[in-house]
Amino acid sequence: MTQETSPTSFPAWPDVAADLVNVAAGRSPADTVIRGGIWVNVHTRETLPDHSVAIVKGRIAFVGQNADHCTGPDTEIIEAAGRYMIPGLCDGHMHIESGMLTPAEFARAVIPHGTTSMFTDPHEIANVLGLDGVRMMHDEALMQPVNIFTQMPSCAPSAPGMETTGFEISADDVAQAMGWPGIIGLGEMMNFPGVSNADPQMLAEIAATQRAGKTVGGHYASPDLGPAFAAYVAGGPADDHEGTCEADAITRMRQGMRSMIRLGSAWYDVETQITAITEKGLDSRNMILCTDDCHSGTLVNDGHMNRVVRHAIDCGCGPLVALQMATINTATHFGLERDIGSVTPGRRADIILTSDLRTLPIETVIARGRIVARDGICLADCPHYDWPQRARQTVNMARDLGASDFDIPAPAGANAVTANVIGVVENQAPTRALQFELPVTDGRVQSHGDVCQIALVERHRATGGVTNALVSGFGYTGRMAMASTVAHDSHHMIVVGTDADQMALAANHLRNLGGGITLFRDGAELATVDLPIAGLMSDSPAADLAAKTDAMMQAMRDCGCTLNNAYMQHSLLALVVIPELRISDLGLVDVRSFEFVDVIVS
Repeated sequence: MTQETSPTSFPAWPDVAADLVNVAAGRSPADTVIRGGIWVNVHTRETLPDHSVAIVKGRIAFVGQNADHCTGPDTEIIEAAGRYMIPGLCDGHMHIESGMLTPAEFARAVIPHGTTSMFTDPHEIANVLGLDGVRMMHDEALMQPVNIFTQMPSCAPSAPGMETTGFEISADDVAQAMGWPGIIGLGEMMNFPGVSNADPQMLAEIAATQRAGKTVGGHYASPDLGPAFAAYVAGGPADDHEGTCEADAITRMRQGMRSMIRLGSAWYDVETQITAITEKGLDSRNMILCTDDCHSGTLVNDGHMNRVVRHAIDCGCGPLVALQMATINTATHFGLERDIGSVTPGRRADIILTSDLRTLPIETVIARGRIVARDGICLADCPHYDWPQRARQTVNMARDLGASDFDIPAPAGANAVTANVIGVVENQAPTRALQFELPVTDGRVQSHGDVCQIALVERHRATGGVTNALVSGFGYTGRMAMASTVAHDSHHMIVVGTDADQMALAANHLRNLGGGITLFRDGAELATVDLPIAGLMSDSPAADLAAKTDAMMQAMRDCGCTLNNAYMQHSLLALVVIPELRISDLGLVDVRSFEFVDVIVS
């Protein structure tokens, strides 16, 4: 370890079992007693009034109608005052990097929203810095006052042969990481064709995880629910969050997977899938709520898992069922139901006090027996990792770019062409494969109407490569360009614009800045979010970053974009494992067939 303060994990139940037993029996006083609340029992879906909770060494020792026998002269008393005592909320699948924050600042942002456990897949930083970057994320995660469990990334690159990443993750890397203290399982297995076709490396990664007794995360982003899906499930992934409709949720649960349904900043997949529970009556214990990707603006302005639970309730789910989907269901899936996910003896004392189960105001948050937030204010210390320079110098471009780097040549003599165009779908991860007829000027294909240029600029190995294509759906007008070094999952640089000169300005600005997001119009910088760590994250407070991202969103609107959370759509245009059409450093990818296609059709 290079850190002065090594990461620590929370003491295991056996280490404090004697203390728990003695407090529960009344032989020793509790450290803390929460008195006079309504016990929300997610094991039985009951609300039980006039209960108290006794806590020692950060764990729950006793829950009952009278905890006087656990109370001593030095016991801290927290008055629940008739409020509901619910378990701390769990996010079953998420990427901290999507918040553009480090684990410490992400924790500081979500603690006031009642999130006390997160299951994170740092595959974004894995693509930039490899196993070294994963270890940095893992180590900072273990330093936090809440539970951040790390899933070892499975796919860097996400689709071998379709993209080039800064680093690659091997089966040996996965096997090594399974011994780290904070690793809970394998991150989403995005190479679903590889699993379905028995790719040796993918199966070796899954095998290493299963031998360690840990959970394999899934990612099946295809509408084909026939033999290919059955083969994927047989390969070992235990959950999936890529469903978008009721049939997806039902099929996953019927095949023994947990269906994870997400509400992120731009993914609205709860309403279309929760009907499997609310209307079809399937067993709700096989469904889990998650966020997947939330940017800092959502965290600061709208919430985190509390937002997802409220949304599920608004979609017709009963409050207690929705709470199960964000607590005990998640804990059980990862084999942690004896450690987190409920307000019961032995579990970590992660408890929320709220006055209403439907609107879910997060009034007091207790994590590991200590008050960490009250009335929207984080009261806990969230320590920072000392991020080294190698994590802060990751934009490796060979040179400044010029307008000609963004040319799309047309066939000789053509006045117009038919072109393949990436079609953005609002509030959905998938794109559409579209075709448009576009004009040609001076031998170059031109943006026209709602069709913009898109470029993928190589930024890991200084090759100087630029891949050009076309995209529709942003609604941009005027001479503008937006560039980002957040470009899931390979995290090169995505540039979208209506004018090649502006595209060069934006790309070069990020090269000089060392990573982030920027938008230029008519030669002027309208907004910039600097992301110095891996070109993905900032260690600034979430509120500061949210102000910058709000300014970025406003700049996008000023340039004509009306999409909800359009930045998230921008950042995912290189995600070559979600259909239909994507861009990579190697070309334009048809994800339905995993084949490269030409930009110009005719």
